[in-house]
Amino acid sequence: MALKPLAPLLRGYHVVLASASPRRREILDLAGVVFDVIPSHFSEVPPPEHLLRPQDLVIANAKGKALDVGMRLSQADPETQHLIIGADTIVAMEGQIMGKPCDREDALRMLTRLNGREHSVITGVAIILTGGAGTRDAEVVVVFHEETLVTFSKLSDELVQEHVEGGEPWDKAGGYGLQARGGAIMAEAVRGDPLNAAGLPLNRLCRELGRRLLPSGPGQEVESQT
Repeated sequence: MALKPLAPLLRGYHVVLASASPRRREILDLAGVVFDVIPSHFSEVPPPEHLLRPQDLVIANAKGKALDVGMRLSQADPETQHLIIGADTIVAMEGQIMGKPCDREDALRMLTRLNGREHSVITGVAIILTGGAGTRDAEVVVVFHEETLVTFSKLSDELVQEHVEGGEPWDKAGGYGLQARGGAIMAEAVRGDPLNAAGLPLNRLCRELGRRLLPSGPGQEVESQT
């Protein structure tokens, strides 16, 4: 299917980004879509790592975020047709999941492990529809994940320390952001969508929305394959 302009497909929907991330907001802005930001109240509490693949974890968190906002909107404004986008990003290497560091030592541990090595940045996305003429409850219409491979250069202890002391790691999975100063310096190679590594795979999102919102209409929940 050819990629189509996103704005006409979303006409008639109240589009909501269920995320407080400024990076995801900036990325969705690139699509020329009018949308509101409503941060989710969903608490990301990762289950034991042996129970979930990294891909399953980000999809579960993305669905939780989008459904939380969708249920609130379906109660507050049931007549409007809302389309909610939820996303969650983690870093993974050799089966180990890295979320946002909780303190300085955690950030140092993550960056030391990533130093000079290739790792995966995985983002899960969930698209929810709710409201409208049928006053439907929040309905998951598509979920998917995207993976980008990032390789760090060999980093000196001084560079890692400078990165951590600068405060960049705290709200970023793996302790860095590809689009931020530290990540831009440390990343030697990127394979895959760089915007995915920044928090939202825009190309894949546009393709999935086009596939679901064409005249055939949204169907049941489907996890698309990468």
